[in-house]
Amino acid sequence: MNKLYFKYGAMGSSKTAQALMCRFNYITKGFKVFLFKPKTDTRCVIDGKPMVSTRIGLTSECIEFSESDSFVDLCKKYDILHPDCVIIVDEAQFLTRGQVDELKDASTKVPVLCYGLLTNFKTELFEGSKRLVEIADSLSEIKSVCKCGRKATVNARIVGGKIVTDGAEIMIGADESYESMCYNCYKKRIKENK
Repeated sequence: MNKLYFKYGAMGSSKTAQALMCRFNYITKGFKVFLFKPKTDTRCVIDGKPMVSTRIGLTSECIEFSESDSFVDLCKKYDILHPDCVIIVDEAQFLTRGQVDELKDASTKVPVLCYGLLTNFKTELFEGSKRLVEIADSLSEIKSVCKCGRKATVNARIVGGKIVTDGAEIMIGADESYESMCYNCYKKRIKENK
């Protein structure tokens, strides 16, 4: 049965690596996999082609989408809604509420697997993640570990070696800009900053 899946975790929890492994598994079984990522994620372009890439070196070409794109239109454009097709979305936290609703409708025809962060650096739900939690058929946490050994749940934004709690919700970056940590370490570091 086709479903809408949301697999979420803190930064560094291997969400993208798992998305690419999932893609590989479907391809080896003869499925056509359509891998999407938001245009806001400009970290990886190879030879002018948008790519999804991981910290461990896995990469795959993908289809970019913007906030204004309709997944109904994208499914028509790429002829996706057939029984041998699969949709995978990386960085799904950047989906709009409407795009999640469209992907839910698409999931009645094909599997739709979304991978992303649950919360932003302010520990608040992203719009796309919030809607996915509300309507996904399956929710799975991809666990990560804080430096102290506890489960990492916070995506702390680091500027000048200090945690910041104000600023624009979206700032693309990786280990140079963010650190995943448990809530206790997050609160402790904020207190130390003052």
